Amino acid sequence: MRYTPHTEQDVAKALDVIGVDDVNALFADVPSELLDPVIDIPEGRDEVRLLQDLKALARQDDTTSPHFLGGGVRRHFIPTVTRHLAMQSEFVTSYTPYQPEVSQGMLQATFEYQTVMAELTGLPISNASMYDGATSVAEAALLAVRATKRNRIVVSRGVHPQSREVLATYVAPLDVRVDVLDLEDHVTPVPGDLSDVAAVIVQSPNHLGAIETLPPFGRAAREAGALFVTVSDPLALAVLTSPGEAGADIAVGDGQTLGVPQQFGGPHFGFMVVTEPLLRQLPGRLAGQTVDADGRRGFVLTLQAREQHIRRGKAKSNICSNHQLAAVMATINVAALGPQGLREMAEGTVRNAHALAERLEREGFDVLRGSAPIFAEFSLAVPRDPKTIRRELHAKGVRAGLPIPSEYGLGDAILLTATELTETHEVDALVSALKEVTS
Repeated sequence: MRYTPHTEQDVAKALDVIGVDDVNALFADVPSELLDPVIDIPEGRDEVRLLQDLKALARQDDTTSPHFLGGGVRRHFIPTVTRHLAMQSEFVTSYTPYQPEVSQGMLQATFEYQTVMAELTGLPISNASMYDGATSVAEAALLAVRATKRNRIVVSRGVHPQSREVLATYVAPLDVRVDVLDLEDHVTPVPGDLSDVAAVIVQSPNHLGAIETLPPFGRAAREAGALFVTVSDPLALAVLTSPGEAGADIAVGDGQTLGVPQQFGGPHFGFMVVTEPLLRQLPGRLAGQTVDADGRRGFVLTLQAREQHIRRGKAKSNICSNHQLAAVMATINVAALGPQGLREMAEGTVRNAHALAERLEREGFDVLRGSAPIFAEFSLAVPRDPKTIRRELHAKGVRAGLPIPSEYGLGDAILLTATELTETHEVDALVSALKEVTS
């Protein structure tokens, strides 16, 4: 039977109150071509044919060829136990744990996630994850505006272009100005007057792969009463100075490198970790640890500042279930690897990225090295359109060559990356293919 919550009498009464004769009158302002558009849907298929078509589409996905695509999404080792545990039905089907008495497993996993992110970033308070790295940058800017009562954001051009686009979209309806700091020799200069700035946002390693020196930004922001926001690769934090040690007030980023498959660009998850004074400005959910009436340890959602729980005008965000499963997967992965395992993966990434850059230089390619060291990615000059180069590399069985936007002033250039999984024969294949497409 159909779900019809309103009787004909209900509808007639509502229309009478509104002052129209017909339901269609409610949509009079919608262009007619949008009300009943022609939808080009192919003829239905039987199950056998449908499965054949889907398998043919799946065969187009290239998951085994040599891989050097960067831009913040990389291939890293994920132990089998990570996927096995994360795919348990208790995690896969979970939703926002509104009833703690029946959600202790997910709440504890979320609490453990928060602990992992706090330890990695060197800051005390993490929320229960964000949608992705880009929205975490935007939410950090909004948090800074609320906390400082200022309406100017200074962001490094080294922050991923897509994150800056999302930031601009978030603040477009607001009286918030966003200024971009140009890079000098691949790194961000410390800005001057910050007296009217809510937040300074710097990414390290930045979009060109360079590791930024962060403490000077923290000192400059603190002296001016601004907040310092770092955008971090969480795996890199296994070997680099933590945001907390660098003087950051807020650490954000994308968590894909902690144990989430690339998944053709997503879904992944974002993170946000803050200092204690910013606790009540933190968007999203927060899992807390407590004791019940009998003194037994338990977990609950606490300090919920979402618009579902409090007045919309007072809400810090409308973040809902976000990408909780991906965050749980990262938590399981970090627990499986341990601190030493994470460090070994990060060190292997650094070694292989530097080895790849040096190999390309020996082969006569122009590696665009800046003044700062790299972690996993670096820029390479190419003789013609980077998008064409990328397509031609893919045609030769090598996934490589993320085009670098013209805003960076590097001319025709691509990003390349290597990780702890990169093998010698893959590097050989890349060098051979590059020689062919750039000759």
